[in-house]
Amino acid sequence: MRTDSFALRHIGPNESDLQKMLTTIGVDSLDQLIYETIPDDIKLTTPLALPEAMSEHAYLNHLHQLGQKNKIFKSYIGLGYHESITPSVIKRNILENPGWYTAYTPYQAEIAQGRLEALLNFQTMITDLTGMKLANASLLDESTAAAEAMTMLFEVRSRPQKKANVNKFFVSNEILPQTLSLLKTRAIPLDIELVIGNHTEFDFSNDFYGAILQYPGKYGEVFNYENFVTKAHENEIKVAVAADILSLVMLTPPGEFGADVVVGTTQRFGIPLGYGGPHAAYFATREEYKRNIPGRIIGVTKDTDGNRSLRMALQTREQHIKRDKATSNICTAQVLLAVMAGMYAVYHGPKGLTYIAETVHKSTATVATELTKLGIEIKNNSYFDTLLVTADAAKVKTLAESKDINFYYVDDATIAIALNEAVSLTDINAIISVFAETVGATFEEVTSLTETTGIPDSNKRTSEFLTLEVFNQYHSETALMRYIKKLERKDLSLNHSMISLGSCTMKLNAASEMLPISWAEWSNIHPFAPIEQAEGYHTVLTSLEKQLNVITGFAATSLQPNSGAQGEYAGLMVIKAYHEANNNTHRNICLIPASAHGTNPASAVMAGMKVVVTKTDEKGNIDVEDLKAKAELHKDNLAALMVTYPSTHGVFESSIKEITKIIHDNGGQVYMDGANMNAQVGLTNPATIGADVCHLNLHKTFAIPHGGGGPGVGPICVAAHLAEFLPGNPVVTTGGKNAITAISSAPWGSALVCLISYGYITMLGAKGLTDATKYAILNANYIKNKLEGHFNTLYTGECGRAAHEMIIDCRPFKKNGVEVTDIAKRLIDYGFHAPTVSFPVAGTIMIEPTESENLEELDNFCNSLISIRKEIDETNTEEPNNVLKNAPHTLKMLTENEWNFPYTRQMAAYPLPHIAENKFWPTVRRVDEAYGDRNLICTCAPIESYM
Repeated sequence: MRTDSFALRHIGPNESDLQKMLTTIGVDSLDQLIYETIPDDIKLTTPLALPEAMSEHAYLNHLHQLGQKNKIFKSYIGLGYHESITPSVIKRNILENPGWYTAYTPYQAEIAQGRLEALLNFQTMITDLTGMKLANASLLDESTAAAEAMTMLFEVRSRPQKKANVNKFFVSNEILPQTLSLLKTRAIPLDIELVIGNHTEFDFSNDFYGAILQYPGKYGEVFNYENFVTKAHENEIKVAVAADILSLVMLTPPGEFGADVVVGTTQRFGIPLGYGGPHAAYFATREEYKRNIPGRIIGVTKDTDGNRSLRMALQTREQHIKRDKATSNICTAQVLLAVMAGMYAVYHGPKGLTYIAETVHKSTATVATELTKLGIEIKNNSYFDTLLVTADAAKVKTLAESKDINFYYVDDATIAIALNEAVSLTDINAIISVFAETVGATFEEVTSLTETTGIPDSNKRTSEFLTLEVFNQYHSETALMRYIKKLERKDLSLNHSMISLGSCTMKLNAASEMLPISWAEWSNIHPFAPIEQAEGYHTVLTSLEKQLNVITGFAATSLQPNSGAQGEYAGLMVIKAYHEANNNTHRNICLIPASAHGTNPASAVMAGMKVVVTKTDEKGNIDVEDLKAKAELHKDNLAALMVTYPSTHGVFESSIKEITKIIHDNGGQVYMDGANMNAQVGLTNPATIGADVCHLNLHKTFAIPHGGGGPGVGPICVAAHLAEFLPGNPVVTTGGKNAITAISSAPWGSALVCLISYGYITMLGAKGLTDATKYAILNANYIKNKLEGHFNTLYTGECGRAAHEMIIDCRPFKKNGVEVTDIAKRLIDYGFHAPTVSFPVAGTIMIEPTESENLEELDNFCNSLISIRKEIDETNTEEPNNVLKNAPHTLKMLTENEWNFPYTRQMAAYPLPHIAENKFWPTVRRVDEAYGDRNLICTCAPIESYM
């Protein structure tokens, strides 16, 4: 056994397992299975052109060496990014803890109560600090959140505004540059006209529907927006405010001066800079917009026994339900980062946050005082943490960088200095010394912070915040450690058992992939720092782009999209730019199969395209004749086809090359959704099937953890003719020579977690990656065959094989009174997270085991489903008090004196022997979804206070 082989550790089945599994499937070899699964005309004939695999030890040394090439300067650049201090108790117990980072999105609420509580804390923190009534459970970044505000306010225009087609949106010239770029990206396809200007000169004319302001402004000025908001509302103009979260501890909350939406980032609440991400954005708004707000909302409801429980609320407004009627394609949150930011507020509490904010402000005031003594002009009339000063930028830059300091150089004579939580008196003196030396003056060393303030009285916060008990009782490390552990125990994660969610690829997130994201040389670099200070990062990012090019067969990659849905949108916008460059601006029809993921039609609409749905046949494949007819019907206006491959039904469709040729013959481009790339790597690729662009879910195929519902990363890979349109950034040059405007805030998106995918590919190498794909297909077909005779697989390929996932049909069980939800909840009693329920076909379960699971775990899962099938056979509609309808069963139920159920306690809790060795107890019984939607509560206040 090669102990230095990462593939040996990553891939679950061993040689002994393999032979047993092949026998069950009915093939002689793994190669025979692959031959029968993947169509001949798309198989790769040569191995991936990637270097030999590194051992874990060699890889970690490699990352350490590359990390030394990054220069860790003290960055006072600001622009929405600030160095912060991650409390060690949060770093160790959340960021570095697989109990938190390997969990899935909390669709199964009964086994996600810990994460849901942590997110409810986050939402409460946001509503308290912003002064708003409703907040979601996080968005991708501040710029995305601002763009979502713009589009939501467009959607909720008054009836007269919609009738008159009012489409102008005012953008303050104080907005962050990356936000402005992303607003432009989103506005153009929706025919929203951006008007950029000085908010003090805005005329409030009735052809505007909305406006967005920055608070404080991008270079630190603290404006009083109360009159602006009042006048805007008088003219039926709604106002969004992009607000710095830490400043709201000291500044009047936007909700108190009438804002309709407040957005921003929580990065400075203990989240590493990470060269741009991932960071949790926030979105807060009025309660009246609860059915329009993008993203996820965590709500309070009750379980079967009437006990308080939590779940994701109002899901019917989300893109996967509304599809092409959706106003947002947001499919994920930044859960892991939102949990950390919320815990930062729990740990510090209102008094701690006030101390931190006041220290940052006093530090800024101290620098302002000392620079004024040196004769340096401070251009701000007011400020929280950022100063705009007049000085010789070239001189300052040379001297500052010699002292490992970064400022933001606005122009030749103007410099912005943004202070942060990590600034010490030593740092303050270093800042002052740079300017003193520049002007040839001496200064007296600062030994204490000034008590002067740069915040006008009219902008000072007077209201209380974070008054609830949760923010006022866990301020010692012992207390917070135990609170975090209490919540962790309520959640089922990959460190407990297999999570076989179809389309979601919940594979091993290896420790060696994860370790470097905590290292200072990677976690503490500002995304707008000079490129030469991030040499290690650029070696990794460039290498990862090349690796993904090889894997996809494409020519170029952009790592900027920071979720799968953003990748979809980016890919479509690149296609749109390509058509426009060829004077085909009229091409706006996007063909999408009926089986497609809900983000596909939502993304197409956001990109300004019209969706035409194509049929699937009785075998679940794309109806080629229907697709051809619609492609030819719309050939003059055809922009693209969006196709998932293998299909969402878990099949390698043999007609795929015919399908892509039809699109090309009719003038369109082919976008491939990379959700199922785990079945392609090393065996086929998007270029071979005829696609032009694909997005890749790095949080699926390439091992970035799901983090309980984020972070996700969704880079796009493109053919050569599309490379010039890859997205850029207004602050740091990146993207193609004719780059579209920004897709996310940071130039390289969530760069920090790209280290994970780089590690996954580098340690597996060409053979390991290909083997991982083969074993993913092996595991799926093993489950399929093991369940034969108990459950019917709905779709298979021409040789009767599944791809890396399969759909089992649970609709026949309705005659026994059993719904697919009952099976999902009963699986909790067996210690498993349910697979994907009722997607893409209602009443079914989609199972994807991934390559990481070994035979023992696969057998435990299959035996659990087979046992449940026996329970279904013993169930009938005349006796609703049964083990399936009552699932899941809690420890409280099992230990009560009375047992009023027609089955034993053992059957309820320990239906199979293996469960006793590793029992997972849900903390609530089945949650009442409808009650939670009818009685929306999305903050931490006890439910009694709403009655």
